[in-house]
Amino acid sequence: MRVCSFAVATASLMVGAAVAGPALAQETYNIDPAHSQPMYEVSHMGFSLQRGNFSGATGKITLDRAARKGTIDVKIDTTTVRTSDPTLDLRVRGEDFFNIAKYPAMTFKSSQLSFDGDRLIGADGELTMLGITKPVKLAVANFVCGSHPYTKNPMCGAEVTTTIKRSEWGMKYLAPRTVGDDVKITIPVEAYRE
Repeated sequence: MRVCSFAVATASLMVGAAVAGPALAQETYNIDPAHSQPMYEVSHMGFSLQRGNFSGATGKITLDRAARKGTIDVKIDTTTVRTSDPTLDLRVRGEDFFNIAKYPAMTFKSSQLSFDGDRLIGADGELTMLGITKPVKLAVANFVCGSHPYTKNPMCGAEVTTTIKRSEWGMKYLAPRTVGDDVKITIPVEAYRE
Protein backbone atom coordinates (compact mmCIF):
# COMPACT_ATOMS: atom_id res chain seq x y z
CA MET A 1 0.00 0.00 0.00
CA ARG A 2 2.92 2.31 -0.75
CA VAL A 3 0.84 4.65 -2.82
CA CYS A 4 -1.50 5.49 -0.06
CA SER A 5 -4.25 6.86 -2.12
CA PHE A 6 -4.61 6.16 1.93
CA ALA A 7 -4.26 7.14 1.63
CA VAL A 8 -4.71 8.22 3.19
CA ALA A 9 -6.42 9.30 3.91
CA THR A 10 -4.85 11.49 1.82
CA ALA A 11 -7.61 13.03 0.64
CA SER A 12 -6.46 15.93 2.57
CA LEU A 13 -4.11 17.12 -0.12
CA MET A 14 -6.82 18.84 -2.01
CA VAL A 15 -7.21 21.55 0.51
CA GLY A 16 -3.88 22.93 -0.45
CA ALA A 17 -5.31 24.87 -3.33
CA ALA A 18 -6.50 28.42 -3.20
CA VAL A 19 -10.08 29.23 -2.42
CA ALA A 20 -11.54 32.18 -4.30
CA GLY A 21 -10.92 35.40 -2.48
CA PRO A 22 -7.98 37.11 -0.80
CA ALA A 23 -5.21 34.84 0.45
CA LEU A 24 -4.80 34.44 4.18
CA ALA A 25 -1.43 33.89 5.84
CA GLN A 26 -2.59 30.43 6.81
CA GLU A 27 -5.83 28.57 6.12
CA THR A 28 -7.08 25.48 7.90
CA TYR A 29 -9.41 22.93 6.29
CA ASN A 30 -11.34 20.10 7.89
CA ILE A 31 -11.84 16.92 5.87
CA ASP A 32 -15.48 15.90 5.44
CA PRO A 33 -15.59 12.14 6.14
CA ALA A 34 -18.95 11.68 4.43
CA HIS A 35 -17.41 12.73 1.11
CA SER A 36 -13.85 11.49 1.67
CA GLN A 37 -14.09 7.71 1.72
CA PRO A 38 -10.86 5.89 0.83
CA MET A 39 -11.05 2.94 -1.56
CA TYR A 40 -8.47 0.30 -2.41
CA GLU A 41 -8.01 -2.25 -5.17
CA VAL A 42 -5.75 -5.27 -5.27
CA SER A 43 -5.22 -8.14 -7.69
CA HIS A 44 -6.87 -11.45 -6.85
CA MET A 45 -4.73 -14.31 -8.24
CA GLY A 46 -4.05 -12.22 -11.34
CA PHE A 47 -7.60 -12.71 -12.60
CA SER A 48 -9.44 -9.66 -11.29
CA LEU A 49 -9.16 -6.50 -9.23
CA GLN A 50 -10.96 -6.74 -5.91
CA ARG A 51 -12.03 -3.57 -4.12
CA GLY A 52 -12.86 -2.43 -0.62
CA ASN A 53 -13.28 0.84 1.23
CA PHE A 54 -13.22 2.63 4.57
CA SER A 55 -16.04 4.76 5.97
CA GLY A 56 -14.39 8.12 5.77
CA ALA A 57 -11.15 9.91 6.46
CA THR A 58 -10.82 12.68 9.04
CA GLY A 59 -8.17 15.29 9.64
CA LYS A 60 -6.89 18.78 9.03
CA ILE A 61 -4.93 20.56 6.37
CA THR A 62 -3.19 23.85 6.87
CA LEU A 63 -2.04 25.99 3.98
CA ASP A 64 -0.03 29.14 3.48
CA ARG A 65 -0.90 29.78 -0.17
CA ALA A 66 1.50 32.67 -0.69
CA ALA A 67 4.45 30.55 0.45
CA ARG A 68 3.07 27.38 -1.19
CA LYS A 69 3.50 25.50 2.06
CA GLY A 70 1.19 23.47 4.21
CA THR A 71 0.62 20.40 6.30
CA ILE A 72 -1.62 17.37 6.10
CA ASP A 73 -2.70 15.23 9.03
CA VAL A 74 -5.19 12.50 8.06
CA LYS A 75 -6.58 9.55 9.98
CA ILE A 76 -8.44 6.54 8.58
CA ASP A 77 -10.44 4.33 10.93
CA THR A 78 -9.40 0.82 9.87
CA THR A 79 -12.26 -0.73 11.87
CA THR A 80 -14.58 0.50 9.12
CA VAL A 81 -12.89 -1.49 6.32
CA ARG A 82 -15.41 -3.40 4.25
CA THR A 83 -15.73 -5.39 1.06
CA SER A 84 -18.83 -6.73 -0.67
CA ASP A 85 -18.65 -10.00 1.31
CA PRO A 86 -19.24 -10.28 5.12
CA THR A 87 -16.94 -13.33 5.34
CA LEU A 88 -14.14 -11.46 3.60
CA ASP A 89 -14.75 -8.45 5.87
CA LEU A 90 -13.84 -10.63 8.86
CA ARG A 91 -10.69 -11.77 7.09
CA VAL A 92 -9.41 -8.29 6.14
CA ARG A 93 -10.11 -7.03 9.68
CA GLY A 94 -8.12 -9.90 11.20
CA GLU A 95 -4.45 -10.31 12.11
CA ASP A 96 -3.36 -11.32 8.59
CA PHE A 97 -4.42 -7.99 7.10
CA PHE A 98 -5.45 -4.78 8.94
CA ASN A 99 -5.44 -6.32 12.44
CA ILE A 100 -8.01 -3.77 13.62
CA ALA A 101 -8.03 -5.03 17.21
CA LYS A 102 -4.42 -3.92 17.63
CA TYR A 103 -4.23 -1.14 15.02
CA PRO A 104 -7.62 0.62 14.74
CA ALA A 105 -6.27 3.51 12.64
CA MET A 106 -3.80 4.40 9.94
CA THR A 107 -2.44 7.90 9.42
CA PHE A 108 -0.82 10.02 6.75
CA LYS A 109 1.19 13.13 7.65
CA SER A 110 2.97 15.54 5.35
CA SER A 111 4.58 18.96 5.37
CA GLN A 112 5.85 18.71 1.76
CA LEU A 113 3.19 19.72 -0.74
CA SER A 114 3.83 20.02 -4.49
CA PHE A 115 2.26 22.61 -6.79
CA ASP A 116 2.04 23.32 -10.49
CA GLY A 117 1.52 27.06 -10.36
CA ASP A 118 -1.38 27.51 -7.94
CA ARG A 119 -2.66 23.97 -8.44
CA LEU A 120 -1.92 21.30 -5.83
CA ILE A 121 -0.58 18.17 -7.55
CA GLY A 122 0.95 16.01 -4.81
CA ALA A 123 2.39 15.50 -1.38
CA ASP A 124 5.28 13.56 0.10
CA GLY A 125 4.69 12.25 3.59
CA GLU A 126 4.60 9.27 5.88
CA LEU A 127 1.98 6.54 6.12
CA THR A 128 1.70 4.71 9.43
CA MET A 129 -0.09 1.38 9.23
CA LEU A 130 0.18 -1.72 11.42
CA GLY A 131 2.63 0.16 13.64
CA ILE A 132 5.09 0.75 10.76
CA THR A 133 5.84 4.19 9.27
CA LYS A 134 7.13 4.51 5.70
CA PRO A 135 7.38 7.32 3.12
CA VAL A 136 4.56 7.62 0.59
CA LYS A 137 3.93 9.90 -2.40
CA LEU A 138 0.41 11.04 -3.16
CA ALA A 139 -0.79 12.31 -6.53
CA VAL A 140 -3.61 14.87 -6.62
CA ALA A 141 -5.94 15.24 -9.61
CA ASN A 142 -9.10 17.22 -10.34
CA PHE A 143 -8.20 19.75 -7.68
CA VAL A 144 -10.74 22.55 -7.40
CA CYS A 145 -11.64 25.11 -4.75
CA GLY A 146 -14.56 27.46 -4.41
CA SER A 147 -17.74 28.02 -2.44
CA HIS A 148 -20.18 25.26 -1.52
CA PRO A 149 -23.21 25.80 -3.81
CA TYR A 150 -25.71 25.81 -0.90
CA THR A 151 -23.88 26.93 2.25
CA LYS A 152 -21.42 29.21 0.40
CA ASN A 153 -18.65 27.99 2.73
CA PRO A 154 -15.15 27.88 1.20
CA MET A 155 -14.13 24.33 0.30
CA CYS A 156 -11.80 22.27 -1.88
CA GLY A 157 -12.12 18.93 -3.57
CA ALA A 158 -9.84 16.49 -5.38
CA GLU A 159 -9.05 12.89 -6.12
CA VAL A 160 -5.96 11.59 -4.35
CA THR A 161 -4.21 8.39 -5.39
CA THR A 162 -1.19 6.31 -4.50
CA THR A 163 0.06 2.76 -4.89
CA ILE A 164 1.89 0.96 -2.13
CA LYS A 165 3.33 -2.47 -1.49
CA ARG A 166 1.45 -3.85 1.49
CA SER A 167 4.32 -6.17 2.39
CA GLU A 168 6.44 -3.12 3.27
CA TRP A 169 4.08 -2.58 6.21
CA GLY A 170 4.28 -6.24 7.25
CA MET A 171 1.03 -7.26 5.54
CA LYS A 172 2.57 -10.23 3.74
CA TYR A 173 -0.19 -12.82 4.02
CA LEU A 174 -0.92 -14.48 0.64
CA ALA A 175 1.32 -11.96 -1.16
CA PRO A 176 1.95 -11.75 -4.01
CA ARG A 177 0.55 -14.85 -5.76
CA THR A 178 -2.94 -15.05 -4.28
CA VAL A 179 -3.53 -11.47 -3.17
CA GLY A 180 -1.36 -8.90 -4.92
CA ASP A 181 1.32 -6.97 -3.09
CA ASP A 182 0.60 -3.73 -4.98
CA VAL A 183 -2.41 -1.90 -3.60
CA LYS A 184 -3.88 1.15 -5.30
CA ILE A 185 -5.57 3.61 -2.99
CA THR A 186 -7.99 6.27 -4.21
CA ILE A 187 -9.58 8.93 -2.05
CA PRO A 188 -12.22 11.37 -3.27
CA VAL A 189 -11.75 14.32 -0.94
CA GLU A 190 -13.82 17.27 0.16
CA ALA A 191 -12.65 19.66 2.87
CA TYR A 192 -14.09 22.83 4.35
CA ARG A 193 -12.21 25.89 5.54
CA GLU A 194 -12.50 26.71 9.23
